Amino acid sequence: MKFQIEDVTVYFPYDHIYPEQYSYMIELKRTLDAKGHCLLEMPTGTGKTIALLSLITSYSLSKPQSPMKLIYCTRTVHEMEKTLAELKILHNYQIKHLGPQARILAMGLSSRKNLCVNPTVVAAENRDSVDAGCRKLTASWVRALAEENTDVTTCEFFESYEKAASAAVLPPGVYTLQELRAFGKEKGWCPYFLARHMVQFANVVVYSYQYLLDPKVAGIISKEMQKESVVVFDEAHNIDNVCIEALSVSVRRQTLEGATRNLSRISQEIDRFKATDTSILRAEYNRLVEGLVLGGNLPITDNWLSNPALPDDILKEAVPGNIRRAEHFLHVLRRLVQYLSGRLDTENVEKESPVGFVASISSHAGIDQKTLKFCYDRLHSLMLTLEITDTDEFLHIQTICDFATLVGTYGRGFSTIIEPFDERMPHIPDPVLQLSCHDASLAIKPVFDRFQSVVITSGTLSPIDLYPRLLNFHPVVSRSFTMSLTRDCICPMVLTRGSDQLPVSTKFDMRSDPGVVRNYGKLLLEMVSVVPDGIVCFFVSYSYMDGIINTWNDSGILKEIMQHKLVFIETQDVVETTLALDNYRRACDCGRGAVFFSVARGKVAEGIDFDQHYGRLVIMIGVPFQYTLSKILLARLEYLRDTFQIKEGDFLTFDALRQAAQCVGRVIRSKADYGMMIFADKRYSRHDKRSKLPSWILSHLQDANLNLSTDMALHIAREFLKKMAQPYDKTGSSDKKTLLSQEEMEKLGDGSMHEMSY
Repeated sequence: MKFQIEDVTVYFPYDHIYPEQYSYMIELKRTLDAKGHCLLEMPTGTGKTIALLSLITSYSLSKPQSPMKLIYCTRTVHEMEKTLAELKILHNYQIKHLGPQARILAMGLSSRKNLCVNPTVVAAENRDSVDAGCRKLTASWVRALAEENTDVTTCEFFESYEKAASAAVLPPGVYTLQELRAFGKEKGWCPYFLARHMVQFANVVVYSYQYLLDPKVAGIISKEMQKESVVVFDEAHNIDNVCIEALSVSVRRQTLEGATRNLSRISQEIDRFKATDTSILRAEYNRLVEGLVLGGNLPITDNWLSNPALPDDILKEAVPGNIRRAEHFLHVLRRLVQYLSGRLDTENVEKESPVGFVASISSHAGIDQKTLKFCYDRLHSLMLTLEITDTDEFLHIQTICDFATLVGTYGRGFSTIIEPFDERMPHIPDPVLQLSCHDASLAIKPVFDRFQSVVITSGTLSPIDLYPRLLNFHPVVSRSFTMSLTRDCICPMVLTRGSDQLPVSTKFDMRSDPGVVRNYGKLLLEMVSVVPDGIVCFFVSYSYMDGIINTWNDSGILKEIMQHKLVFIETQDVVETTLALDNYRRACDCGRGAVFFSVARGKVAEGIDFDQHYGRLVIMIGVPFQYTLSKILLARLEYLRDTFQIKEGDFLTFDALRQAAQCVGRVIRSKADYGMMIFADKRYSRHDKRSKLPSWILSHLQDANLNLSTDMALHIAREFLKKMAQPYDKTGSSDKKTLLSQEEMEKLGDGSMHEMSY
């Protein structure tokens, strides 16, 4: 369908549109007109992705004189493929209506592991090994050697891509990762480097958050992106954690041992070069004297990861004299590694600001702050000079230089914390030194400053007023939308006690109480006997899940549950979990029904949908608070309190409730779907906790469902399932339309349409 929003003709590829999609587009257009940033919370299953893509591409088409680029960031490759599939449908629709002028180039960009087509390289088991395998075949010195010696192997795909030179382009169209690989194979070109080259010309780029937020990756991939871009962070409820992880580094014993091995190897390489060709080392020294860390523009294949500090914080000056010579730099790194391993030999938890830590390095190891700042760039330069290709072997020394550069660059918003052991296993010594970033606004600030509009959107952004404070920006639009439904297909309940009227909770003093564990087991047992198909059960942590399942097994509750449905469990192993999920789906498909035990904050809670019969009920056992004794969390809470005046309790509750909402939101993925949500903990009945749930869940949470025992919840579940079995009109009654057709869109004037959307 085709309709107007003020001066923009929106091309929407389906025959009907939801009212909330229309209001979402109106708010999005206001943001683009104002050239500002926005926060939009839209319920899951209401077509958020297609609304975003339709409005932004149509907006760009309506202003051909100033074309806009869309950078769409997703968390997983699976979400990236889903987004590109939606875009393909939209693109075909726009071409049908507008002809060739609507043609765009849209593509996904991922790591070499997902794009490489060279069978020998892609066979490696992890991403770092694939990257190193690629370098061994494509580095400029390897290719130069191959010209003189035919026995040296290179990558045929990269060579033919280089030969094609300016002819190596992607024709307009929408390319998923699979189609990029297929195109590369067909032409004989390397899809990864072709995609990297074409990113700057594409109208729409879909890639991972890290490509914009992690300075090490963004420095290579995203520095060419033009300012007139709209950046969308989809499923962005955890965006503050992504920003923090991008600037945090952990150093363990294994890291330091690996770094020592790396330094010995680098030392041997330096000696080898000294014996065979000293001119290369001398040329590097002269270049550093002139103040060029890296010689001009590097070939794309030689580019290693970029500097871990943010672009504005990198020193624009010559490398200090004491690390210009390769062997002097090695001495500095050896002293640094020795100092860090001395710091790890501690029996107490130590917390220090970066300023204090740098002063301590200076007095004990004789390395000043400026030298620390240059560690990363100097290492990069040395690795290129020594023509090292197996970069995956050098990850340890890279981590040490990461740490040094960040600790030397940032004084505020960070802490260094040394823990001699994991508090959950105090008898196992496992010392770790962490440089922990507390300020999420640091990593995202360059994105807000550089691009004209940034859209942060998700199904769970409540309370929405906390995000501008955490990320330190001023949105021009901040809205939370509800779901327009023809029938109440969501049934949230708060269960506070078992059938024996004993309260249930995972509070620390209650969680191991046998009565609580038994009541949780009885709740699940009652539910599996009445709810058809799939049930998903989320626990607060892996250790709690293991403990409670063991207890149920010993008391025979698990056996009773398995008489009704099969049981599958998420583990920390990705392969095992994937297998468990596949079998869970098969059990639901064949009508046997199944229960899936999962963990909040785990892989399943973040990215797997339990739509239709795969999830008719989600039980959230407990409130998924973070581990509150974690030193890093305590340091972050202190920083948030002092800098942004966010109280500890407020942040912890906000964080726990967004995780809970994320878990239960898995159950409903479209309006034709239906499902129940049980929040099984007495703390959910408190208003200060409950009010932080998204409005689309709260609007269906009736007062009668607030303080339930197991038998009352069972009665409500039976009634709800009976109601859902009745036929219903999908388009809604005349007074409350939930699907709008082309004619209705035209009939409704702007004013009345606007009323509907609120």
